[in-house]
Amino acid sequence: MQLTDLLSPDRIAIDVNAHSKKRALEALSELIAHDQPGSAEEIFDALLSRERLGGTGIGSGVAIPHGRLRDTDHTSAALIHLREGVDFDAIDDQPVDLLFALIVPEQATEDHLRILAMLASLFQDSEFRQRLRACRTPAEILNLLRQWQPAA
Repeated sequence: MQLTDLLSPDRIAIDVNAHSKKRALEALSELIAHDQPGSAEEIFDALLSRERLGGTGIGSGVAIPHGRLRDTDHTSAALIHLREGVDFDAIDDQPVDLLFALIVPEQATEDHLRILAMLASLFQDSEFRQRLRACRTPAEILNLLRQWQPAA
């Protein structure tokens, strides 16, 4: 599975004005709700529930909020680039401006972990993060994701 299989242009937002972790999660939930059976509120609750277990800020300005949704049969994602970083309880205590949210079916444990590992590898790549922050359209972001290859 490619990350681009999980995203579509209407689930990518650039220059988002969110001044808090809560507002960033709401924005992600609204994007994902476009093609999920659950409402934006249910998606937000799933993301927030996971956040309460421990922050999903992985450092270097990146967070990967994720959650499970009972009434879905497919995995979906959304990506936002915030205008300004927000406090996301990241492991390096730095503000987060890149958020890749993932909603998976409740029973999809193995896929969930595999995708999270792929995302962690992707966002550890400092050149990729720099290029992602320079993208100005959803199409540019999707193209960048298609081109990315893990370091050998």
